[in-house]
Amino acid sequence: MSATLDGRELILGVTGSIAAYKAVYLLRELTRAGARVSVCLSEHAREFVGPLTFRTLSGRPVLTDLFDPQSDAAVEHVALAERAAAVVIAPATANLLAKAAAGIADDFLTTLLLAARCPVVMAPAMDGGMWQHPAVVDNVATLRGRGVTVLEPDTGALASGLSARGRLPEADVIVDAVLAALTPQRDLAGERVVVTAGPTREPIDPVRYISNRSSGRMGYALASAAARRGAHVTLVSGPTALTPPPAATFVPVQTAEEMREAVLQHTGAAGIVIKAAAVADYRVRRPAEQKIKGKRDLTLDLTPNPDILAEVAARSTGAFIVGFAAETNDVVANARAKLEAKGIDLLVANDVSRRDIGFDAEDNEVLLIDRWGGSRALPRMGKPAVAEAILDAILALRAAHPARKAVR
Repeated sequence: MSATLDGRELILGVTGSIAAYKAVYLLRELTRAGARVSVCLSEHAREFVGPLTFRTLSGRPVLTDLFDPQSDAAVEHVALAERAAAVVIAPATANLLAKAAAGIADDFLTTLLLAARCPVVMAPAMDGGMWQHPAVVDNVATLRGRGVTVLEPDTGALASGLSARGRLPEADVIVDAVLAALTPQRDLAGERVVVTAGPTREPIDPVRYISNRSSGRMGYALASAAARRGAHVTLVSGPTALTPPPAATFVPVQTAEEMREAVLQHTGAAGIVIKAAAVADYRVRRPAEQKIKGKRDLTLDLTPNPDILAEVAARSTGAFIVGFAAETNDVVANARAKLEAKGIDLLVANDVSRRDIGFDAEDNEVLLIDRWGGSRALPRMGKPAVAEAILDAILALRAAHPARKAVR
């Protein structure tokens, strides 16, 4: 069964950090993944984001510290913690980490933590050198020793103006951590998986390039899902605004030639290769060494880029190879033709002429076509869910056709 949050009861605890506004985006991603989320705001969190925002997005009453934790009104909140599949604290301040490590329960949120008998995921956010302070280090070690998942904060610009480790991890990283905490599924344990993602950029001159609208979300979702299911993942990615999955080996590239070199370097030992990147079909034969000046008609001498997918398929001696087809018309016919031309095992096709799915969108609606004549349409869903379904299909096809390479 795929990792999923469908129908799971979660508690999202939000503490008094400037990063509290990012919890709104996290709530959206958790609900998009199918979770039913109850939000608990600490007293100071309400100074940054009001309860109405969270109530509107979750469709549920927001738990606050407006009642005495010992009152009858608090009993149901504690019962909710006992029923929850997971408790997520984001952002988790240094103060919250200290209270949780010491077992202090002086407000609703810390009382919920003591009452919870489920996985707990904490995403810290704090300023300056606080993350490295010995007290914080000791508290984090204590919590991790008890089985709490405490994520590493990101490095970057902080509210104080400093650049240091202390930023709240991105929402997709936190969602991945929740899925990992809830899902013992390890059906890709020991497997080596190479995933490509994002666009490539082919230079015209030092400041201009040819590219496309790929956001990289689909490839990153596949890399995250494969890593969560136990695989050793290498993610070869063109330029995106996404945070690479922390469990994956990340190989950044710019051009199609760079992607080709990286892919061929890492696919030798891979059991699964998933080419989700939108590689530019052409590059400028001789990019200008200096910026092209003036506004005038410009003719570019284009030459085809290497066909990375076909080359990987031709070289492979045992890997299961997956390609993607971004089509704007005759999706089924074009996808089947590409599957046969590339000599791959599975092709994932989607209609990128639609604005609500595919490129630059959070959802996708795809058709899976395999080389044994099977096809399966996946309904519109979030890209993380699509990623899980694709991995399920790969494993099912390998189990059904163990001798597939003998007839290639």
